[in-house]
Amino acid sequence: MNAIGIDLGGTWIKGVLMNSETGEIVKQLYHPTNGEKDWKQAVAETVADLRKLSPDNVTATGLSAPGLPDETNQYIAFMPGRLSGLEGFHWGSFLNDNVHVVNDAHAALLAESRFGVAKGYRQVVMLTLGTGVGGGILIDGRLYQGNFQKAGSVGHIAVDGESDSDVTGMPGSLENAIGNCTIEKRSMGRFTSTYQLLEAYKQGDYVAQWVWLSSVRKLAIGVSSLINGFSPDLVVLGGGITQAEEDLMRPLAEFMTLYEWRPGGQATPLKIAQFGDMAGAIGAASFAIQRSISPV
Repeated sequence: MNAIGIDLGGTWIKGVLMNSETGEIVKQLYHPTNGEKDWKQAVAETVADLRKLSPDNVTATGLSAPGLPDETNQYIAFMPGRLSGLEGFHWGSFLNDNVHVVNDAHAALLAESRFGVAKGYRQVVMLTLGTGVGGGILIDGRLYQGNFQKAGSVGHIAVDGESDSDVTGMPGSLENAIGNCTIEKRSMGRFTSTYQLLEAYKQGDYVAQWVWLSSVRKLAIGVSSLINGFSPDLVVLGGGITQAEEDLMRPLAEFMTLYEWRPGGQATPLKIAQFGDMAGAIGAASFAIQRSISPV
């Protein structure tokens, strides 16, 4: 038996065909989104192609996307400003299938929990560090979506109450502190991407070092706050910014020693996510499998 997972992004539609029992990826596909005009059809074509490639019956279909799903996980209920037409679009009716819809950061957490670095852990917090900052929370081995399905919006916790507000109105948010969306403003116009900032950081540029280490310090404050609030077994970091690897993890570890509450000297482990750009699709398939077995 196989499951299909689709990750809907602004640039690419990513799809996987997954063995429902073993988690083996049978096939993966990429289709360009082709702008807001054609992304719905691109999803339909990806699903159809994966069905043709499946040697067995497809028992579950999941789709991850930015935004907040409705309470039944059938469509994205709230996603302002991106992918016009996504809000309220019922994927099950469009694809003539029972489609389980999940937030893309939640899907990344499910991929790590089922098959990646968080496998075997029951309580997990994940942060996805990219253009913005998203995340997800695993409680007793299950995804916690919360009221209005917005649990895990960790990018919108405050790490500096005196700074500018983010898109949700939160002042000094973690997203504004480290997300790629604010890098030009944080560096006073000197850098336009986190990649460019890190290249200068490696070359010893003092301004780059100041900007980057200030951002990592605020990340440590945010992660420590989440550890205080949820006391997880593990914190997972994913997203494009984690490609910085040791340039991220070394200073983060140093700042964590300052801010993390460690009763008895016990630190919460931090790991970089195993899955890259297919995490959303893998997590969507995992979510669909779980919902097919246990709908609640």
